[in-house]
Amino acid sequence: MRDVSVLVGGKAGDGINIAGLTIAHLFNEMGYYIYMYFDYPSLIKGGHNFAVIRASEKKIGAHRNPVDYVLALNTETLDAHVARMNPGTTVIYNADTVKNRPGLAVPVGEILAAEQGLPIMGNSAMIGGFAGAAGIPWDVVERVFRRHLPKEIEKNLSVAQKAYNITQGEEKFPVSKARGMSVLTGNEAMGLGLVHGGIDAFVAYPMTPTSNLLHFLAEQARRLPITVVHPENEIGVMIMALGFAYAGKQAAIGTSGGGFCLMTEGLSFAGQAELPVVMVVGQRTGPSTGLPTYTGQSELPFVLYAGQGEFPRFIVAPGDPEESFEWSSRAARIAWKYQVPAIILGDKTLNEGTYSFDSGLTREYSSDAIPPVELGETGDKYARYRYTTSGVSPMLFPGAKDTTVKVTSYTHDEKGISTENPEITRQVAEKRGRKLASLQEEIDRLDAVRVQGNQRSPDVLLAWGSNKGVALEVSELMGLRCVRPIVISPFPVQQMQDALAGASRVVVVEDNCTGQMSSLLAGHGITTHHRLLKYDGRPFSVEELTSRVKEVLS
Repeated sequence: MRDVSVLVGGKAGDGINIAGLTIAHLFNEMGYYIYMYFDYPSLIKGGHNFAVIRASEKKIGAHRNPVDYVLALNTETLDAHVARMNPGTTVIYNADTVKNRPGLAVPVGEILAAEQGLPIMGNSAMIGGFAGAAGIPWDVVERVFRRHLPKEIEKNLSVAQKAYNITQGEEKFPVSKARGMSVLTGNEAMGLGLVHGGIDAFVAYPMTPTSNLLHFLAEQARRLPITVVHPENEIGVMIMALGFAYAGKQAAIGTSGGGFCLMTEGLSFAGQAELPVVMVVGQRTGPSTGLPTYTGQSELPFVLYAGQGEFPRFIVAPGDPEESFEWSSRAARIAWKYQVPAIILGDKTLNEGTYSFDSGLTREYSSDAIPPVELGETGDKYARYRYTTSGVSPMLFPGAKDTTVKVTSYTHDEKGISTENPEITRQVAEKRGRKLASLQEEIDRLDAVRVQGNQRSPDVLLAWGSNKGVALEVSELMGLRCVRPIVISPFPVQQMQDALAGASRVVVVEDNCTGQMSSLLAGHGITTHHRLLKYDGRPFSVEELTSRVKEVLS
């Protein structure tokens, strides 16, 4: 099976992410599955940026440590990644910035001078040099450039072809049968899923790793039925989203842990006022600002218990773009069906990672897969918070004929009138309890825990969120059962117990230093045996996780 890894590196400002994406598109054009991990410091200029692009004939969602090709835009790239290279690694470097190194030199400055190209076209030369060295057919390069470059296509192609001719070797990557896949980040898949689920307003203040979700939906706003707003701060984001919900517009927000901190009062407001809102929370390395451009899974208890008081919430942690699309769509519908806040918990690895998106793996949902919002009858007898057996009250919105629609953060009666009456206080608390029970019944009908790999194995690798890709691949390599909870709240206890039936050793994989998922499972009476924790801001590679699993299972 063909499986190749390419590393491209330089400094911030060199366009490493775009170069990596272009290489990913080359392999995608040839019918390979791809995954790209982008590593960068929180700097606009300088520092060391690199991307690892992996292409395979099977679906993948993790990077490997060894690389087959290195595209070095500066000397630091070669020095920083010596451990990834081996005698079989092909090095392609910019001869203007790297001197006296073994490998294939691309005279970028000379090519640009001959073609009267701009300095920014230097990456086209490097990509052309890589394509030649890798034996990628030129017609593939041309198609990708024409499809993905915004301007100066002919000149970029001329620059790339000169470098291609210098490094050209024999064909090594024959074109596979085209699968017609898209290449998406987790952010983009979440955005499309939200729109599919009925969201028609998105509100966000830029915050890594969900900033690109805001940018993506803003770019698509002319083509998609969605309003996109960028308020002055995170508090404004939450209050505006709640205002949208009160007015009957289905809203979602995007943020990270630091922004979520500022939104917790609004989250409690949503719980008391029964205002549905969807929150995309991208985790990164903390505490506080921490490493703002690196990954982590350290905010699980935070999203589970944030806010004052007790109120139900729906939380999901998808593992790849297909699940991001599926569960973002579902979260939007569940939020409105049950009038609760819904949280889509991602992290830098998933939100900013780039994957082949296989639409055949997503589940199709009709508009009535989750019943539409129940609307109340207009008139002076309307009660926004009417007591029901399900805990869910019929909704109406301002502008309804002859109807007053109250909303409040105070304890209130059925009509929304503030009160401190102890009996009513008890009744509204029990109403929220009935709503939680109804939501739990909904979760029990869904595929909230997924079991893959060798389902008969007594040894289980249990992962959540973005560790899906690496855990599933290691499980398949080692013949293990792979179990993943996708719904985090209300937790699908029975489904998890069924998924772990017959297990003798359960190994939990997490990107935090306290074993947050392990603790959550223990709180539900579910025993685990080993914790494999990583908390340096970087995701597990296939080799690293394989080695650590072997240690605990030997």
